[in-house]
Amino acid sequence: MPSSPDLLPRPPSAARRPMAAAAACVAAVLTLLLAALTWPVPASAAGAGPCDIYASGGTPCVAAHSTVRALYSAYDGALYQVRRSSDNATKDIGVMTAGGAADAAAQDSFCAATTCVITWVYDQSGHGNKLGYQGPGGIGGSDTAAKATSESLSVAGSKAYSLYINPGNSYWRDGHLTGVPTGSTPEGMYMVTSGTHVNNGCCFDYGNSETTRKADGPGAMDAINFSTSCWFGGCSGSGPWIQADLEWGLFPGGSSSWNPNQRAFTSKFVTATLKNNGTTRFAMKGANAQSGNLATLYDGSLPNGYNPMKKQGAIILGSGGDCCNGNTNLSAGTFYEGAIVSGYPSDATENAVQANVVAAGYR
Repeated sequence: MPSSPDLLPRPPSAARRPMAAAAACVAAVLTLLLAALTWPVPASAAGAGPCDIYASGGTPCVAAHSTVRALYSAYDGALYQVRRSSDNATKDIGVMTAGGAADAAAQDSFCAATTCVITWVYDQSGHGNKLGYQGPGGIGGSDTAAKATSESLSVAGSKAYSLYINPGNSYWRDGHLTGVPTGSTPEGMYMVTSGTHVNNGCCFDYGNSETTRKADGPGAMDAINFSTSCWFGGCSGSGPWIQADLEWGLFPGGSSSWNPNQRAFTSKFVTATLKNNGTTRFAMKGANAQSGNLATLYDGSLPNGYNPMKKQGAIILGSGGDCCNGNTNLSAGTFYEGAIVSGYPSDATENAVQANVVAAGYR
């Protein structure tokens, strides 16, 4: 009588098949786990700061400034310095915890019953690119330091103060020997600013500027401009807009013609980004800093005459590049945080930075 098929001896290869399949499955899982641990994506873990995110994307910060919070998860140093009018004493204002929000209570205590100005905004990147006001007692020039208590806000549930720029206030640093990109070297940057404190004066900028503090021609600057200034005319609406100050013009896109993809950003808190590969391409993005994703305003060729870039490697905050040594800043704007990075950041990195800004809880 023939044996039942279920009782017949199973060939050795068939016997090994379930074991081989199981082994293959385990190997696949291990491969995925290894990839997850090593894949070079921007940091998005809880606690990472914007400059941690840029670094994990291969574009490290070479300058990182803020009066409201740490931009690295491990940063526990000073954010800025204030000077009070009663006795000209100064005090560094730091963070309450590593990677946390500014210690506004320390400023309130130090400045009680008197007035204070912000004299220095410290660089968190370790490159030493701190910003001093462009006036006597600062880094030299004709401007004055911004009042330290013009605007308070809440970040991560804690009180903080902005760097509230009015005409006659501005900050600067010569960083060409301390990591800030020069010439046609690629770079990127972002800042958090405000759509409710702006004007059309020249020029509320944050970014790369002239070491000479003069208008040295096309490509000598690479900075974010946020204002209602319509440099070339033909603008649509009244702004404020995110534009690129590349020297000898505020560019809404790749030419002096109005870019129809431009839009106004009127929210209380605004994220603005700019990146420039130095030879062929630059891009600008913007968003509400309290919610939503970055919108691409322009991504394309550099304007004619700006290829290659000729960046000088100074850092400007609050004014144009030909200010303020012998003249004064005409612009108004608010600065909460920002950074300049080496290299051309990926879209994924910039999106992760925006998500981090939203999570910071600006109020």
